[in-house]
Amino acid sequence: MNKALGMIETKGLIASIEAADAMVKSADVTLVRQEKVDAALVTIVIEGDVSAVQAALEAGKEAASRFGTIVSSLVLPHPDEETRKLISKKEKKDEVASENIEVVNESEVPEVEDDHEDTDDN
Repeated sequence: MNKALGMIETKGLIASIEAADAMVKSADVTLVRQEKVDAALVTIVIEGDVSAVQAALEAGKEAASRFGTIVSSLVLPHPDEETRKLISKKEKKDEVASENIEVVNESEVPEVEDDHEDTDDN
């Protein structure tokens, strides 16, 4: 069965965190992702049964409005698989990027010699 998706976009990170917390506490939904869209725009995506997503979005909008501005919200009752892929595309990109990060110990970094001699212009 295809789960519903819900999105809420806020101005401000704190408002989005408050919305996310309220949504997962108020209904049986799962946080899918958080997307920092622009300078202050943050989108939270949730999934669950249609009625749970609707209830969670209402709670999220109420909570976020105390800390910031609600830009928009949306419930997709039965999103097409292509839409689901579109929403999760960046998430997969982030996973690949984090897999390619190499941790280097400071002791393994070669020291760079300074070829410039100190000169006294006085």
